[in-house]
Amino acid sequence: MTPITHFSQLDLTKTYTYADYLTWEFDEFVELIKGRVMRPMAGPSRRHQDYSTNLLRQILPAMTGSVCRVYHAPFDVRLTTAGANGDQQIRTVVQPDICVVCDPAKLDDRGCVGAPDWIVEILLPSNTTRDTRIKFDLYEESGVQEYWIVYPGVKTVAAFTLVDNQYKLTAEYTEPGLIPVATIPGLALEWAEIFTE
Repeated sequence: MTPITHFSQLDLTKTYTYADYLTWEFDEFVELIKGRVMRPMAGPSRRHQDYSTNLLRQILPAMTGSVCRVYHAPFDVRLTTAGANGDQQIRTVVQPDICVVCDPAKLDDRGCVGAPDWIVEILLPSNTTRDTRIKFDLYEESGVQEYWIVYPGVKTVAAFTLVDNQYKLTAEYTEPGLIPVATIPGLALEWAEIFTE
């Protein structure tokens, strides 16, 4: 079998598994959604990186002494669990900008197996549909309890929580003030500190 060393070698009409994904030897970070390869996105902008760092700065202190752990991209989250065929059965692998996992049993040396408790995605112009529709539906279906979408251009955070297996908009935060994290009681992030550049 010819090694896959460049994204262009993949057949985008086919479906793949996590076992396939592990054999790819190219540098681009790709995601698999229900077996379909999602095209690599452009690298994050400086503003995207600033906001990601600002979020992490506020989340990390809350992780001290907690079973919860925070991770940032690139970090593989396998949203289907391995069964008898292991990696051959896993067809969805995503790399959220930030995720928090509070069940240590879901973590292994390759990332997370199963739904994180909380995911944050920071929009780029090239990934709006992916994060607001494709991943929104995927995270809802997979049981991610809380999903935040950060809109850098308008400096807004849309927070969703899973209620009866469907996301409900908790609130949209558009100005300075605290943003409570539903899945981590007592944690609230300051809007102004997220959007500091």
